[in-house]
Amino acid sequence: MNVAQIDRLAEKALRGFASRTSRRSVFSVLGAMLAGASALPLLPVARADAAPASDPNSGRQPPKPSGNPQDPGDPTQCDYWRYCAIDGSLCTCYGGSVNACPPGTEMSQITWIGTCRNPADQRNYIISYNDCCGGVLWGRCNCQRNDGDRPVVRPQNNNEVTWCFGTKSQSYTCSTAVILGAAIEPR
Repeated sequence: MNVAQIDRLAEKALRGFASRTSRRSVFSVLGAMLAGASALPLLPVARADAAPASDPNSGRQPPKPSGNPQDPGDPTQCDYWRYCAIDGSLCTCYGGSVNACPPGTEMSQITWIGTCRNPADQRNYIISYNDCCGGVLWGRCNCQRNDGDRPVVRPQNNNEVTWCFGTKSQSYTCSTAVILGAAIEPR
């Protein structure tokens, strides 16, 4: 089959298609296909977590309870009670703690605060979320808890801001959750 024959065959097929369909129906089919293609990323996809727990870069660690009955939970997990308003990576996954930055980073003195309920004594505590700056962000142990988050019009109450102001480096690494004190309970 040469090029001229392929050309005649394609012309015949397209003329037959054009005689049976309108321009409007072709555009409606193309529009539906585009809309369907844009919705494709929204379909649920099973993503198997292939990184073994023993991999030091997986960000997953075996549960490590705090050891203090008045401070229950695992500080390496997002559901730890102090992390009720955190948005970022946990310093406990980078060699730091809930109160201290990992080695090689600097704690920002500008913070955002949240009020979290301690399940051990059912009291609310004011938590200061200090960003640790100047290290490398590996992107593991990322938590986004927005309990009581406020819109950006009140930046002091919003956790979407990188708080690495006044530090040597503006590079965000992780966040701590320091208890400032007990919150005043309503009467």
